[in-house]
Amino acid sequence: MAEIIDGRKIAEQIVAGVTRLAGELAADGIVPGLAVVIVGEDPASQVYVASKSRKAKECGFHSVQHSLPANTKQEELVALVEGLNRDPSIHGILVQLPLPDHIDADSVVQSIAPEKDVDGFHYLNVGRLVTGATGSAFVPCTPAGAMLLIERIHGKDLSGLSAVVIGRSNIVGKPMANLLLAANATVTIAHSRTADLAAVVRQADILVAAVGRAEMVKGSWLKPGATVIDVGINRIPAPEKGEGKTRLAGDVAFAEAEAVAGAITPVPGGVGPMTIAMLMSNTLAAAYRAAGREPPAV
Repeated sequence: MAEIIDGRKIAEQIVAGVTRLAGELAADGIVPGLAVVIVGEDPASQVYVASKSRKAKECGFHSVQHSLPANTKQEELVALVEGLNRDPSIHGILVQLPLPDHIDADSVVQSIAPEKDVDGFHYLNVGRLVTGATGSAFVPCTPAGAMLLIERIHGKDLSGLSAVVIGRSNIVGKPMANLLLAANATVTIAHSRTADLAAVVRQADILVAAVGRAEMVKGSWLKPGATVIDVGINRIPAPEKGEGKTRLAGDVAFAEAEAVAGAITPVPGGVGPMTIAMLMSNTLAAAYRAAGREPPAV
């Protein structure tokens, strides 16, 4: 049976380190500040934003939340972001996606100052990651957290290991591939147009599934002993819990995969907690850089 990678436990360790270092900064009169902006009433976004703001407060951050109505104009949202850019008490800015259809999300994201872009979506941070300058880039939080889980199993140098990333999104798939490349893995990006996906996955010492299709990856697809990082969060029917009930499932058929893999993340409790932990870590790093200090390892 595979080792279950406990993302909750590792995330708690990261948050504890962030809290300790934030306390040291606060003793010097510097309180890390995180501003979260949400537009509209999307229930899932409301839950995510609340958890991010709550965790920031737990870390001792100056936490600010701006909740705007769904009919907010793009220029109003950009003006808010530009005001936060100028606010010295705010070190990290996060605009919760998705945004309402009438707003150009990319323009809004690019209006965030790169040094406050703790989500890692600004083109400057993307470019740093792609060129291997990971030490100065803000890396998107989900792939950053997934990479730490991989390092717990394999260490920081992945030389000689084959990695397959299923999914090519700008938020997870592409930055994940670049992180793996920077760690010397041999990387394949697979997606909906990949021929014989099962055969491609079967070559992977490390598999990162980030495609958004519940239990798509079967146990028979896996190389025995592979490390499986399941980024997917899908809600599926759970009739065993009662009529109309649902449960969370990843992109990997967990029960099948657990019997084949060497290590695997569960859903929930794997990559999800790491995402918020890395947001806290990025915000702490932004505060250190704003103070002209080198961010320490958390």
